[in-house]
Amino acid sequence: MIQILRGALICFVCFLIVSCATRDGLPRNYRSFDAKDIPDAVPKVETKSRYGNPASYVVLGKRYQVLASAHCYHAKGYASWYGTMFHERLTSSREPYDMYKMTAANKVLPLPTYVRVHNLENGKTIIVKVNDRGPFHANRVIDLSFAAAKKIGMMAKGTALVEIAAIDPRHPNASCSKTATGQPSKNAKPKVYLQLGAFGNKTTADRLANRISHHSQHPVYVEISGTGINTLYKVQIGPLANVNEVDTLTDKYKKLGFGEGYTIVR
Repeated sequence: MIQILRGALICFVCFLIVSCATRDGLPRNYRSFDAKDIPDAVPKVETKSRYGNPASYVVLGKRYQVLASAHCYHAKGYASWYGTMFHERLTSSREPYDMYKMTAANKVLPLPTYVRVHNLENGKTIIVKVNDRGPFHANRVIDLSFAAAKKIGMMAKGTALVEIAAIDPRHPNASCSKTATGQPSKNAKPKVYLQLGAFGNKTTADRLANRISHHSQHPVYVEISGTGINTLYKVQIGPLANVNEVDTLTDKYKKLGFGEGYTIVR
């Protein structure tokens, strides 16, 4: 019963996040606020929050599986931010949200988790504490607090291509890949693609790519990764110019019945 109540609570908090997102805004002092003076979050060993960590939860009809561990977690994609609408409201972990602290929201990481966020567009890097759920948008991997977003230099556009890597205070020298241990990729000009399927069978992938090409003004191709029985044929569109183009095409192909795309950054 306790797990059910906790699951219901996180769903309610996530519903508030989704329903209020379009009314979110900047604080009055956003121009004068100097984020460079805000220290990064300091990773430390913490037990999992009693709240915000169900095995899975559902938002807007989509189920999200919460990771059992953040060990070696690494992802690339678009970051967004949230501000005044949620300031001082309870996060999914039941900590009050403070838009002036270095925190963030993620859909699947255990709460709390400390992550290094590297802005692939300007080279800036910050460390934040993930204590909330979100962002519930198809093409976003992390939602930064106002302070974190300003410190990493993404307020002008509102989004940024980022690389995020979990920091595990218990295993600082764990044998992860360079990116997973927090060493950001040296990709000066990242390219973005929309992936609409990944298959173990090339014929199936080619068939989907052919169907998509009838609706696309962008290059559609099959990217091959892995070898042997682990070979995957990934149907991708791109490269795409910006986040607006990614969002527009995601919505377009979802309405056409191709499912929800997945943002690929490389």
